[in-house]
Amino acid sequence: MSTMIKHCKTLFNNFYNISKLVYKSKSTESASFHSRRQLKQSLVYWCFEPYFDVPTMIKIAKQLGFDSIELIDPKYFHLLKEVDLKCAMCPIHLGDEIPPFLRGFNNRKHHKQVIEATKNAIDAAAAYQFKRVITFTGMSNGISNDVAATNCVDGYKKVINYAEKKNVTLCLEMLNTRVSDHPMKGHPGYTGNNTQYCIDIIKRVGSENLKLLFDIYHVQIMEGDLVRRIHQYKDFISHVHTAGNPGRGELDDNQEINYRKMMKTLFDIGYDGYVGHEFIPTREPIEGLKEAMALCHIV
Repeated sequence: MSTMIKHCKTLFNNFYNISKLVYKSKSTESASFHSRRQLKQSLVYWCFEPYFDVPTMIKIAKQLGFDSIELIDPKYFHLLKEVDLKCAMCPIHLGDEIPPFLRGFNNRKHHKQVIEATKNAIDAAAAYQFKRVITFTGMSNGISNDVAATNCVDGYKKVINYAEKKNVTLCLEMLNTRVSDHPMKGHPGYTGNNTQYCIDIIKRVGSENLKLLFDIYHVQIMEGDLVRRIHQYKDFISHVHTAGNPGRGELDDNQEINYRKMMKTLFDIGYDGYVGHEFIPTREPIEGLKEAMALCHIV
């Protein structure tokens, strides 16, 4: 891994020096490219954190034409603002040793902690006019789906008015529970592993400020039928994530999802949110990001 990271940093330095000339010579072409873009694209920082620090990641995002870096620590929000980048999906922080998907609204004993963390995330987002904060059901830990859903509804109702006042939307993410060979490729035991289950919670809360984070990778693993799902849930989808399946790698020919079709479907339903690339690099990250950007660019 260390050799790969060193190689990636060398690649970035070469890319950065060359791109200054390339982007200058193709400024008209670049401006035309951006004026035609229909879907806003974002990258998810945790996937690339092993390779690039935040200032470097910001440079790469700007040079590749991304609109956002998401799930990045709020202490860096001011750096995004300085270069006109957004944080399309803001994180919640439960503690340095607690991944946010482990504890959610499905367990009443976690409500106080999760509500406080969610309000803090809402405040951080609102301070920079960022519009979305991620949220999770949490792990089941023996709680039945029916009880968990009721707990989620009750928990969200305690925080949703705060989100409404701050003009921030909470985005509930459905995660797959099938993949168990990597802690970030699947989440066995997660309650919200079914899209309709998450939608039912959202409906019961009844606020425009609680929507769905539609992660194409996770939905493909648990349900498939992606085009139909996008049309079915179009009124609830507020954010989209991508990754290749199987493996949660790049959006290339080594995986099964037709991402070009996914983007066209999102365009067809009038989706105006962000598409966040959340793949775990298996090769040079910059190349994977460039490929994802090109693949998901709809003219």
